[in-house]
Amino acid sequence: MTVAEERSDGTGADEGADADLRLLQQSLTEVRRVIVGQDHMIERLLVALLARGHCLLEGVPGVAKTLAASTLSTVVGGTFARIQFTPDLVPSDIVGTRVYHPSSETFDIELGPVFVNFLLADEVNRAPAKVQSALLEVMAERQVTLAGRTHPLPRPFIVLATQNPIESEGVYPLPEVQRDRFLFKVRVVHPTAGEELEILHRMSVSPPLPGRVLDPERLLSLQKLADQVSVHQLVADYVVRLVMATRSPAEYGLRDLEEAIEIGVSPRATLGLVAAGRALALLRGRDYLLPDDVRDVAVDVMGHRLMLSFDALADGVDPEDVVRQILASVPPPLVVWNQAQR
Repeated sequence: MTVAEERSDGTGADEGADADLRLLQQSLTEVRRVIVGQDHMIERLLVALLARGHCLLEGVPGVAKTLAASTLSTVVGGTFARIQFTPDLVPSDIVGTRVYHPSSETFDIELGPVFVNFLLADEVNRAPAKVQSALLEVMAERQVTLAGRTHPLPRPFIVLATQNPIESEGVYPLPEVQRDRFLFKVRVVHPTAGEELEILHRMSVSPPLPGRVLDPERLLSLQKLADQVSVHQLVADYVVRLVMATRSPAEYGLRDLEEAIEIGVSPRATLGLVAAGRALALLRGRDYLLPDDVRDVAVDVMGHRLMLSFDALADGVDPEDVVRQILASVPPPLVVWNQAQR
């Protein structure tokens, strides 16, 4: 399959696109001044921002998950709040509650810490299900309903959640419906030996402080710009084929996955692949989506949405490996781009 496209941009449009790209690259540079390595995580955090998606960071303690989230909020600007999730947390600690004033015999609404641009839900899997469910409306609708009144959250709004995959005591696994609300689930690994040495040099004396590059208004305009990244019909068809391969593996030559996959990914994965791919294309300086953009984000978008069978879980099958197998089996369209048309 071949995609032939034409592009005719004016000089002013080129200059504006170059300025936007410089801002995005500068934002990445500022975060990397503080965070050593972890390029994949940093890029995914910025892509999630551009795509209006939430991000779940999974990794052992001490790999800069919390530091990356707080640093990104400083670089982008806007308000920031961190909630340390614990087993004794209640929903009102997050979304707010009604407060009675005896002097006036009236109730006032006390808004919770979720009313910020950047919400860091640290160790989100340590809170019970009732508290985790309080985030569902926040993440999906970007609003909170208290005492029959709806309170919209600030724009932009993103939830950056962290969880520790190795602990089981005092941990409540995230339900499938909540995992589905996250655009990305990013695994954060230990740094290499060279990165570890750089961490020692950079952070042991006077840690660098990030500078502010963006502001909420400019971020909103960049989000709208990401929405305008063009998606060819063949690329959209490729996204749908990837999703359908998780639901009907045999139709795509993946009979060995029929027993491993209990339930395929939801339509949110389809929308997430396009939204994240568009944001990644914008970050790479393009106004059109390529199959490679979709492939690059597919594991982080689809892996946590797959529900594996009991036997697959018992055998230690990794959902991300299942997605990689699907990517290897479902052929992407061949995109032909004539550079002379730029």
